[in-house]
Amino acid sequence: MIRFYVEKISKHITLAEATKSQTAKRKGINNEPDAYELQAMKLVAEKIFEPIREHFNVPISVTSFFRSKRLNTAIGGSATSQHCTGEAMDLDADVFGGVTNKEIFDYIKNNLEFDQLICEFPDSSGNPSWVHVSYSKINNRKQILKALKGDKRTIYLHYD
Repeated sequence: MIRFYVEKISKHITLAEATKSQTAKRKGINNEPDAYELQAMKLVAEKIFEPIREHFNVPISVTSFFRSKRLNTAIGGSATSQHCTGEAMDLDADVFGGVTNKEIFDYIKNNLEFDQLICEFPDSSGNPSWVHVSYSKINNRKQILKALKGDKRTIYLHYD
């Protein structure tokens, strides 16, 4: 009998899911976290993802979690991205349905401790295309932003 072992970082997230990247695969980029980054990922999963998952009781897609610095550069990510330290994740409820990205955003905003929460490119009804959220072991700022498309770059505004 062959046993398949899938390392989990939380009840509902595997390490493979948290590090998956088509760009990394295509370009041969190592996207494995070190021990410090892995601990940060486990904390984000425990403090952010699992409470959301338990509250709504529906699958929620993690579209981006850990990114190595090399991968982050390859995709044009921010040089200060908390994805590179394992402290940030992007969530998209639209993948599975049952809950909206706006409901996830509002739940985090009103119920959870977080460092940064971004309503990413909301539609006319305020539903984000996805939700970016980060959690820091040391200092959570509770910063809430809205990302909008500018002429040549993304514009970040304080969320009202």
